[in-house]
Amino acid sequence: MMALMTPETDLCEADDGIVLDIDSAEEVLPFRYSITAYGADLPVDGLVQRINSGDIIVPRFGENDPRTPDDVKPFQRSRVWSRRQKDRFIESLLLGLPVPEIFLIAENSGRHLVLDGQQRLLTLVDYFSGVTGGREFRLQQVQEDLRKAYKELDDDDRRRLENALIHATIVRQDEPADGLSSIYTLFERINTGGTQLQPHEIRVALFHGAYVDLLADLNQGENWRQLYGRPSARLKDQELILRFFALHLEGRSGSPAYGPPMKQFLSEHLDHNRHLGVFDGPSLMDAFTAATECVLRAIGPDAFKPHSRQINAAVLDSVLTGVARRLEAGPVSNDNSILTAYRSLVGLDEYQSATERATANEANVRTRLTLATDHFAQAE
Repeated sequence: MMALMTPETDLCEADDGIVLDIDSAEEVLPFRYSITAYGADLPVDGLVQRINSGDIIVPRFGENDPRTPDDVKPFQRSRVWSRRQKDRFIESLLLGLPVPEIFLIAENSGRHLVLDGQQRLLTLVDYFSGVTGGREFRLQQVQEDLRKAYKELDDDDRRRLENALIHATIVRQDEPADGLSSIYTLFERINTGGTQLQPHEIRVALFHGAYVDLLADLNQGENWRQLYGRPSARLKDQELILRFFALHLEGRSGSPAYGPPMKQFLSEHLDHNRHLGVFDGPSLMDAFTAATECVLRAIGPDAFKPHSRQINAAVLDSVLTGVARRLEAGPVSNDNSILTAYRSLVGLDEYQSATERATANEANVRTRLTLATDHFAQAE
């Protein structure tokens, strides 16, 4: 049976196909928040200075910026503005025209993370430094009298640019005090660009710490790469490792028991063990490494693709969890017993229904985890 495609199916591209994560894209996070949000008009020169000093941080994927502390993980996409967009933005400020506001997250440390507005802010940093993309930054696609580098501006134009105000909305979550769920939701709602961030891309920003580092390390494991394929540019592979841990460990040591929506459950689990103070890194690494090694050896690289050429996220989370729970009782001496259990499991109509329809539904999550746990428990 092919995995059912519904309007709620999240098609997350992998290099070797597509990960089917049914319902994920349409999940709604039900909550009421108490957040402090206030506006501030910040001068351009002050913004540039605070970015250069590390007081305002723009964490970006794939860029080793010395201004970004090690404890802040990247979540912003790479620079995408064209040279024309950069030039016109600077020109607007020089002409005294209003520009869109930015959003900043206030951390307890006093630092601010850029939630929205990175293209504008980094354009300013580049212009003040005189370099963009490895080349001299002299305005080109603007009116003729402004076709200058920052250091070439007339004093009046330089002051006008430095004193120009950009409105910032600064947000901090007050309740619930032990999480960042409202910031996560806010990020989702203002993240309306051409390529929206995936849920886990947001998580690595809000819950950066030792657990996120561990997920990134485990994502490089040879067995996992054979099971998943080449690394996902959108971090879907790392999210699925987190999903395995969250379901395998739910209810233990205060870790949240599963309840929909799935993306909130994953965020709460990650936040609960953000600094590996609840579940230690070596134990998590051992559990994941042993489970992926066993699945690859006994079932093969297509273990998570039982009925199609695409990875089924629900099959992945339940098979890995069932095997990991079996390994807690001791090593497997007969790989054929794992393969037999797997074939019996994926052939069940009840299991197929729980992995192909409404997969974030609590009853379906319970059904597939119970079936997988029971089947693999019989392996010798």
